[in-house]
Amino acid sequence: MSAEVFLDARVEVVLGGFRADVALARGRGVTALLGPNGSGKTTVLKALAGLHTLTSGHVRVAGRAWAGDVRHLPPEERAVGMVLADPLLFPHLSLLDNVAFGPRSRGMPRASARARAAEELGRVGLADLAGRRPSEVSQGQAQRAALARALATDPELLLLDEPLSALDPQTRSATRADLAHRLREFPGATVLVTHDPLDALTLADQLVFVEDGRVVQAGTPTEIIARPRSRYVAGVVGLNLVHGTLAPGTPATLALPGGGELVVAEVPAGAGAGDELLATINPAAVTLYTAPPEASARNLWQLDVAAVTVTGQRARVRLHGIPGTDLVAEVTLGAVAQLGVSPGARLWAGVKATEVAVYPA
Repeated sequence: MSAEVFLDARVEVVLGGFRADVALARGRGVTALLGPNGSGKTTVLKALAGLHTLTSGHVRVAGRAWAGDVRHLPPEERAVGMVLADPLLFPHLSLLDNVAFGPRSRGMPRASARARAAEELGRVGLADLAGRRPSEVSQGQAQRAALARALATDPELLLLDEPLSALDPQTRSATRADLAHRLREFPGATVLVTHDPLDALTLADQLVFVEDGRVVQAGTPTEIIARPRSRYVAGVVGLNLVHGTLAPGTPATLALPGGGELVVAEVPAGAGAGDELLATINPAAVTLYTAPPEASARNLWQLDVAAVTVTGQRARVRLHGIPGTDLVAEVTLGAVAQLGVSPGARLWAGVKATEVAVYPA
């Protein structure tokens, strides 16, 4: 991704009692916008597309002002392409003519538009299906056609709103790979709204987390994974996040808000008693037992199983009972059976101090 600022936006929108205030200054490449339901992600996307008028702020793409300073270009005057969860293809048209519709609507002659559509269908691997109608192709193929239609207008800004959410897992995986390949070739900027961590981590080179209409953290995937700054962000990247205050004395211990404690091996340089710190724990580093173990873990709690989620051959076990925080453990399916892990069960959970990463709050 180029270091230049290609997309420069300060999106401030008020809708009823909700206010979004999100700044984006990004180069070419893919930026994923993540956050809980109702956090304002789609509001930001619609404002970039021109479907919402800014209350204040600005949108500039490739140095051209699209919105701000009493200027508001309508969607049709913005070099923008948009793909939603529903492909919204015209059922009576072939894939070729669906894709040609975009450039045709912008004034391109029919023959030229169909040639451009054929080129774009080829780039998403659908050249052999150009003559088929949407009802004659799979969900994944229809979504790739929708992407081709958006790109056939040669947009400067590509907006993707949960483009893979309606697909079944197998189709989603294959379509994600195709999408990643095509986005690497796209010369403009892409903003991707998604709830799926895998979509964000595999497609985007920048992550922006939004909660309650505000940016709570932004950075590269590597930066976010190393130091998440909210429980939502930590959950997306698969980590436990603990907020605490460094207690005086040794061993180094974080005092948790509800009265619990977390012993850690190291604290940031210069940290002193009373400083607020954040700590992450990989769920795979949480060991479960049916009885108090004779183990070396400095942190040991008796907790209640709140929920169990199975993915492949592993399970994520959500545990309640530590004052001031919850904990997620990741174990094998064999361990689930052996330990009798089920909602309501009471287990012991251990975490070694060396498995806790600590950084400033």
